[in-house]
Amino acid sequence: MMITPVLSVKDKIGYGLGDMASALVWQTATLFLAYFYTDVFGLPAAIMGTLFLVVRAVDACVDPCIGALVDRTTTRYGKFRPWLLWFAIPFGVCCLITFYVPDISPTGKIIYAAVTYTLLSLVYSAINVPYCAMPGALTLDPRERHSLQSWRFGLSFIGGLVVTVIALPLVEKLGAGNPQKGYFYAMSLMGLLGIVLFFCCFGLTRERYQPRNDTSGSMLSDLKLLWNNSQWRIVFIFNILLLCAVVIRGSATLYYVKYVLARPDLVFNFIVFGMIASLLGALLSEKLLGKFDRIKSYQWTILTFVICNAAIFFVPSPSIGLIFALNLVFSFIQNLTTPLQWTMFSDVVDHEESRTGRRLDGLVFSTALFAIKFGLALGGAIVGWVLGMVGYLPNGATQSAPVMLTINSLFTLVPCALFLLMAALLFIYKLNNRTMQTIASSLATRRSFADAEEPVLSGSRPLINQGDAR
Repeated sequence: MMITPVLSVKDKIGYGLGDMASALVWQTATLFLAYFYTDVFGLPAAIMGTLFLVVRAVDACVDPCIGALVDRTTTRYGKFRPWLLWFAIPFGVCCLITFYVPDISPTGKIIYAAVTYTLLSLVYSAINVPYCAMPGALTLDPRERHSLQSWRFGLSFIGGLVVTVIALPLVEKLGAGNPQKGYFYAMSLMGLLGIVLFFCCFGLTRERYQPRNDTSGSMLSDLKLLWNNSQWRIVFIFNILLLCAVVIRGSATLYYVKYVLARPDLVFNFIVFGMIASLLGALLSEKLLGKFDRIKSYQWTILTFVICNAAIFFVPSPSIGLIFALNLVFSFIQNLTTPLQWTMFSDVVDHEESRTGRRLDGLVFSTALFAIKFGLALGGAIVGWVLGMVGYLPNGATQSAPVMLTINSLFTLVPCALFLLMAALLFIYKLNNRTMQTIASSLATRRSFADAEEPVLSGSRPLINQGDAR
């Protein structure tokens, strides 16, 4: 029977601080960068849109290259943690220079924005790909990885909530009426805090599991291996559907509250309370779902939150309280599954190693991020295309009946259909708890832990013979 150390609360908080750092910076960029570029920096809207599209396309293509480099990294600190150390300061610096407004010509501003936003996106990928791939090096136990992801997303949602609540007041206070200075100073603080949190993540985590580094293959040959892995293909499509659904619903939220509910004054409350429910869901994921087979619990959880979201479509708009309640329940239950989603990537890494002997943490997680970014882009595009087709009037006092029906559907029924496709994919996904326990035990016999905790028995958990409920 193979034994793996149980991660301490310090390990889990330490890992989660990395995603809190990302959320502080990237959530700010996601929420406010478009407005900053058009209304503060002075870019034409068309230029801003093109910039976003081009940079995201370049960034998505670079991700697999970063993943391949991560897989070939060997240092005394491990293969993933050093990337946090190397890129924490560049990430913070890129954050603040992106939100700086230089006193140059309009053409110079376009070039400056393109260069700084590209640098921010590339450095974000350089720190995020190895960070996302770290769980496989921290523990072999699938349930411990689930718990690790719960802490990660709990702290990430806290970071996002902080940004949502304080970012604009901070801009106003620090800028003293000058939004250019306000954004620069506010993002300087966010970047500095992000650097500190990444350093804390580096210092509080340890790569216990050190697989053999095999650099004999090329990135192309590794991609071919993944393509032949049916479980990777399922997870890849699964995440495109998931992010497409989440982005469609998220993008439609403001329109839904403003036009369907006719309560634009409630937009902030609707979003913030939903984020709090999401935070609780992520934190409680392992507690509520950890004792069950992850794939079956994922399917049943999807069906549950689909019912909640679909019900919103049929609730009349004056029933604000009921709609709020259903949205809170949806947000809570849907985010119970977020840690499971990321645990699936680690499962695919282990499955690939057991299948071919190649350990491709970086490449698997970089292709996962590629799928996520593709889903983000596709979901946002679908909302824009559909609203344009039905004749949506920007800032219109009222909208036509077809537009109102479309907005309601984009918020409820359309994402529900995509969620159900995800549940269907899980019927052909084979990496359930029993299979992963067997794989973990097999891999443990061929690898060694890097720390000096051997023989750690008192705080350890057996990898096998735990039954299917584990």
